[in-house]
Amino acid sequence: MSGTFDGTTAQTQFGPVQVEIVVSAGKITDVKALQLTDQGGRSVEISNYAAPIPRTEALSAQSANIQSVSGATYTSQGYTTSLQAALDKSGL
Repeated sequence: MSGTFDGTTAQTQFGPVQVEIVVSAGKITDVKALQLTDQGGRSVEISNYAAPIPRTEALSAQSANIQSVSGATYTSQGYTTSLQAALDKSGL
């Protein structure tokens, strides 16, 4: 299966997190953060720092079985929840 699939928006204590995956020939080829935690300057700073890490792990693992980013627990949990929903939609 191929296409672009949006995960559900995961509500966290510091705002919503939503990711989108791009699937080509049954493999995740890209993961994009559509929304990251946004409540408070520190939350935005943490999300901007943390976002590339689960993206890289998801591309490597080809699943939502990824490690939480230290210091970015809420962003990580929301990212994983949304990623799993996108994977479910894609049928992977």
